[in-house]
Amino acid sequence: MATKIRLRRMGAKKNPFYRIVVADARSPRDGRFIEEIGYYDPGTDPATIKIDEEKALKWLADGAKPTDTAKSLLQKQGIMAKFAAKR
Repeated sequence: MATKIRLRRMGAKKNPFYRIVVADARSPRDGRFIEEIGYYDPGTDPATIKIDEEKALKWLADGAKPTDTAKSLLQKQGIMAKFAAKR
């Protein structure tokens, strides 16, 4: 099963809030997911990013591929650098 780390859109119209989830690559954007590993709120100043580092590293080690946006959020938190250092 191919898994992806991606954003799941939540919140009201014109007021997005995203949860960072691990999902099967075939499931829809806001559909079924395996595990929630964090959230991202671009509406605050500065934007709020909260990611469970342990879970993210575990899923990356298991082969989950982050989308471009999720990858940039992981890089901002320093998780991608830690993952690269472990390899």
